[in-house]
Amino acid sequence: MENKIKMLILAYIFVVNLVIISKNKGQVMKQFENVTVELEGNSYFDGAVTSRTVNFADGSKKTLGFMLPGEYEFGTAAAELMEITSGNLEVKLPESTEWIAIKGGESFDVPANSKFQVKVKTVTDYCCSYL
Repeated sequence: MENKIKMLILAYIFVVNLVIISKNKGQVMKQFENVTVELEGNSYFDGAVTSRTVNFADGSKKTLGFMLPGEYEFGTAAAELMEITSGNLEVKLPESTEWIAIKGGESFDVPANSKFQVKVKTVTDYCCSYL
């Protein structure tokens, strides 16, 4: 049953988030055009975090994905902008001792060559831009 739920959530992300990606300051919806999407997904933490890579004509890329409730630590080589499109989590950024509450429509920056932690409270959709 748990795998069935994960697959339904993944299908939701793949179809819906290709059209409606995120809220910009809670008002303007974004849409990506003229992109290619890699069919093979990225899966972390036994499938609790998954994403798809979206490639743009200018060579840039983003990943669209979801996180199931839980606690995770991520490492990044490139600087990232993490836009939370729906859901609720707390993030602890590098060199910080504080957890910051983030909800759908909000975002946070992650510096290059660092690690950050998240406590995902509800199923959370995200768009990660590599800066």
